[in-house]
Amino acid sequence: MSERVIPIISQALGSLAIPDLLGGGVQSLGLPLRDTLKRPLRDLRISVTDRCNFRCSYCMPKEIFDNDYKYLPHSALLTFEEITRAAKSFIALGVEKLRLTGGEPLLRKNIEILIEQLAALKTLDDRPLDITLTTNGSLLAKKANALKAAGLNRVTVSLDGLDDEVFKKMNDVDFPVSDVLSGIEAAKAAGLGSIKINMVVKRGTNEQEILPMAHYFRGKGVALRFIEYMDVGATNGWRMNEVVPSAEVLKTLQLEMKLTPLAPSQLGETAERWGYLNEQGLHDPALGEIGFISSVTKAFCSDCNRARLTTEGQLYLCLFATQGYDLKELIRDESQPDKLIAAIANIWTQREDRYSQLRDIEPPQLNSLGENLSKRKVEMSYIGG
Repeated sequence: MSERVIPIISQALGSLAIPDLLGGGVQSLGLPLRDTLKRPLRDLRISVTDRCNFRCSYCMPKEIFDNDYKYLPHSALLTFEEITRAAKSFIALGVEKLRLTGGEPLLRKNIEILIEQLAALKTLDDRPLDITLTTNGSLLAKKANALKAAGLNRVTVSLDGLDDEVFKKMNDVDFPVSDVLSGIEAAKAAGLGSIKINMVVKRGTNEQEILPMAHYFRGKGVALRFIEYMDVGATNGWRMNEVVPSAEVLKTLQLEMKLTPLAPSQLGETAERWGYLNEQGLHDPALGEIGFISSVTKAFCSDCNRARLTTEGQLYLCLFATQGYDLKELIRDESQPDKLIAAIANIWTQREDRYSQLRDIEPPQLNSLGENLSKRKVEMSYIGG
């Protein structure tokens, strides 16, 4: 059998032309803004850095992201003021939730200042925004209180196992589980409620950690979510036979614990939710919950309401996108805010992305090793999760 080859490619891809502005302006589109599949724009995910201090094999493998890897220069990054200006434009079109991502967002210096600026914004109906952040947890113990004070509502922590050997193999930088767990406790103590723990399950790597994770977090009031290993980008060398379907994970969990399905918590919910039953056989929310994000085996494209803005101002409409829209010039032009709003509106109303559904209809082309040969997609470390 030949060795696996990971292509050396740029994280970013080419840009599509921004659609012509509508003559009637944004007002002619009507709100809530909807795409070609009638999906509203409600959730904006903002990548604040393309750097990370982990080298997880499914996101930033060390073979590619080594000491010689060229990251974006600081001058290419959107400033906090530019990110806030962009967020205002998305909010004007119906966005109610902002998620800060990376890379590792806590590596962005003074990110608390950005959170404070975003927290001062309001939704169209004058409600506070839901502002959250996804982190690997490595800096969370140091940052939790400052993040909460700045206005952050919630955090999602990526954690792929409790066994140190397994976890260190996943993060590939010898980072211990105990420091991530300390970060989670610090977030809880700071009042960053509704904490979510994301575990990417990869066959042959960490599936043995499914039950230990579920037992450990049961009763701790968090939502533990199992994520199918996804074909994002090209650097992770994705193979279908490394995917552990959510149905298989659920079956494993039900061998040792009783669970009950729960209704979606909101429109566009990515996770299928399950609650723990107590000794009396009743659902007990205090025990936390289990979630399954099944992008590979159970597409949820039909109500996807998320857009993604990269740290250099590229707009992507799908986690599996092959091209984005370069909004940097419009974002940096303070004199014409309506032009940026109109550009976003026109891009969204022409959106027809539904990659996960099409994957089921037209399976990706695989080579003899089971590696994906389909059209190159943007990297998760660049676009954010």
